[in-house]
Amino acid sequence: MSADRLKEYLDQMRSAASRACEFIDGTTQEAFLSDVRTQMAVAMALVLIGESAARIMMHHPDFPVDHPEIPWSKMRGMRNFVVHDYYELELPVVWETVQTSLPALISNLDSLRHWRAQGE
Repeated sequence: MSADRLKEYLDQMRSAASRACEFIDGTTQEAFLSDVRTQMAVAMALVLIGESAARIMMHHPDFPVDHPEIPWSKMRGMRNFVVHDYYELELPVVWETVQTSLPALISNLDSLRHWRAQGE
């Protein structure tokens, strides 16, 4: 797999994380818990994040080892849970993930992007 593909996966991950944050921006947890459309949109974003993480882990196994600040296995695990056990999702956990974990992920991905631009 090429470095271009790795960059594409990282960009897809960042895009999905940003969109999930945008989906709930300006809303309350209570509103999220009653809005099925937003719940499903956020769940799909989590699937996309996890899918990109899984592909990086499979095709670029050294990259996650070199960047342990990113929770690769947790993202893949969340993807698997959303896909296979959607009706068991604990929506308050999803809300908290989008509120705290995704902004941290975006920040880490942005740091990676700047580091790679300087010559990883």
